[in-house]
Parts: sequence; structure tokens; C-alpha cells
Amino acid sequence: MIQLTRLNSQPLSLNSDLIKFVEQAPDTVITLITGEKVVVRENAQEVLSRVVQFRRAVLQGVMLWWDNRSALVPVIEGEDRTADQK
Repeated sequence: MIQLTRLNSQPLSLNSDLIKFVEQAPDTVITLITGEKVVVRENAQEVLSRVVQFRRAVLQGVMLWWDNRSALVPVIEGEDRTADQK
């Protein structure tokens, strides 16, 4: 979710996976895959920057989980885990 501001200054949390495209002429209009249009105060570049920042944070979390996944899997005593590490 990205945090944006409606034209009436109300905060808006938007699921960035629903964005179909972003237009700026002169207001920034975000069209969702549902066909709904949302007008926000942020310019198009700022909206795109927030989407990239959000997705980067999600992927960093996935990479951190991936790197530490062996610490998250319970080890059963006597179980051979060498096959899992290949």
C-alpha cells in the first residue's frame, strides 16, 4: 500500500497492485484495473516513486526471509537436512 493525498487533503492508502496507469494533465489521475479513477495531490513521478519504494521494501523483506529461512524451519532431532541445503 502506498500513502497518497486526495485533492481535498484527505489521506489515502492505495493498493499499488491495482494501478493500471497514472496520468498528469494537470491533476494526477490514477486509473485502477477496476476502472475507478482516483485524483491525488502528488504528481505522477511521486506516485511512481512511492510504488517503486514500496515494492523494493517488499522484495527486501522477501530476500531477508529467504536468506534466513533455515533459521525459521524447525529441525527434528536426527533429521538429515543436507538434502535441503543443496
